[in-house]
Amino acid sequence: MPRASQQEPEELDESAFLRPANRPVAAKPSSKKKIADPDSDIIENDAAESDKPFLRAKRRPAVRKQGVQVRAARALVWFAAVLLLAIVVLSATAVRSYALHAKRFVVVSSSSVETEPMKNVSRAQVLDVFGADLGRNIFYVPLEQRRKQLQQIPWVRSATVMRLLPSRLRVTVSERTPIAFAQLGGTTALIDAEGTLMGMPRTGEKYDFPVITGFSTAEITSVRAARMSIYQQLVHELDADNAHYSRDLSEVDLSDPKDVRVVVSDASGPVLVHFGDSDFQHKYRFYLDHIAAWRQQYQVRSVDLRYDGQVIVNREGQNQ
Repeated sequence: MPRASQQEPEELDESAFLRPANRPVAAKPSSKKKIADPDSDIIENDAAESDKPFLRAKRRPAVRKQGVQVRAARALVWFAAVLLLAIVVLSATAVRSYALHAKRFVVVSSSSVETEPMKNVSRAQVLDVFGADLGRNIFYVPLEQRRKQLQQIPWVRSATVMRLLPSRLRVTVSERTPIAFAQLGGTTALIDAEGTLMGMPRTGEKYDFPVITGFSTAEITSVRAARMSIYQQLVHELDADNAHYSRDLSEVDLSDPKDVRVVVSDASGPVLVHFGDSDFQHKYRFYLDHIAAWRQQYQVRSVDLRYDGQVIVNREGQNQ
């Protein structure tokens, strides 16, 4: 058999193995793991963050807007307060000016001064105090000064003065209450518990009081008040338990506060009794229990009861 002729290999076209110029090269997957680069992450993160909006930048305009509103509100409140204050001041000024100059606030005459019924203080005495205020604006009347002037009237213990708008004054007087007669020099006056001297009552009222001596015309009221407190203690003790022994007193000498001397009068005549400064009722009871016996022996001029357990009786004609 004829031997087959050997076929010669075909020549390959090299162009088949060449990549066309316009065909993209396919990326081959890498079998190696990518190592994380910290620096690159930071850069990437910074880049990512730079793409995100900055949160504070969005809030700042809101804060500024709110601050402006708060300041505006405060300014409005201050303005309203100042405006209100100005209105109040102007209104008060206008009212004051009107009150001080309007004719309806003028005290026209003495009939504009009201007084309550008084016993020993006359209305004329009160009006004398307000004489300078007639025809004057009522707000210019010095109430405190007038009150003090009223209390200079001997029978006035206290006084109050009030404005009754638009043009009237009201005067209220509390009168003094006399508790004894006081002898000073050659004159006799009524005296109250505070040592204030008063003239005889204008009503002509009669009083049945003992006469108190031992005062000086140069004494101030506070000194007389201290002496009168001793007299009140004497009367209080003598009248305790409904005894009413003070009715027997005719004269009380308070010149020595340590020795209250009392002139006691009865049907047999007056007797000067030295009481000291305490235990008045007990001593007076002792006197009443023994005066009759003493008088049987001699004419009694005075009795000294100042010493415990001892009685000194001065007879008529003896020195005290």
